[in-house]
Amino acid sequence: MVTIVCKKIKFPKIEAIIFDKDGTLQDSQKFLWELGRKRAQIVDAEIPGIGESLLAAFGISEDALDPKGLIAVGSRRENEIAAATYIAETGRSWFESLAIATKAFAEAEQYITQRSQSSLIFPGSVEVLKFLFLAGLKLGILSADSTAGVEAFVDRHKLFEYIQLTMGVQGELTKPDPRLFLKACQALEVKPEATIMVGDSQGDMAMAKAAGAAGAIGISWGTPEAAHLETADVAISFLNEIQILES
Repeated sequence: MVTIVCKKIKFPKIEAIIFDKDGTLQDSQKFLWELGRKRAQIVDAEIPGIGESLLAAFGISEDALDPKGLIAVGSRRENEIAAATYIAETGRSWFESLAIATKAFAEAEQYITQRSQSSLIFPGSVEVLKFLFLAGLKLGILSADSTAGVEAFVDRHKLFEYIQLTMGVQGELTKPDPRLFLKACQALEVKPEATIMVGDSQGDMAMAKAAGAAGAIGISWGTPEAAHLETADVAISFLNEIQILES
């Protein structure tokens, strides 16, 4: 066990740290912005006039991505259901609406294939993960992405040496359901009260607190005063602000 220190806030007796992926370890803003616009464009081609509503629902503006928006914090399934809901408002049946959304999402992902080029790991993240691992902490990633997506990220950046858990959403179980965090702790063989969550969204903070985590550290790269992290125990600008108190 170690004591984690962030901006003079201490978290004692910590055995593990669980990280979110998108927005926390991976700079995925450009990719998600491109993906969301492509999804909306494909649906709009079939149902003219719906594109702008979908972009607003996803949290996408002309040149920015809302860190609180659906595409930034929700799972693929949640985004599909939201899109299908807007499609259903045009008078189509629910099953037809869901089929249109699912098809559009698949086409958009086929079109935007170079995720590794548009979503880079944040500078210094590998070094921080190595530092924490060498200090004896168990490390995991818990993301709203699929488990396959998390594994691809870890493989692409050669993080398997440091990461003991790669977990994405599991069926209907997704953030901020605390059961997802508890499952991650169980897989790491640690108790939630000995585990810290590090994430960039309200959902990450709410999930950790509801699960009884030792702490919830919010990160908004370069802007720790971000309002959506007000429920975090502490907010940081850079991952290397997570330090270990030397005994």
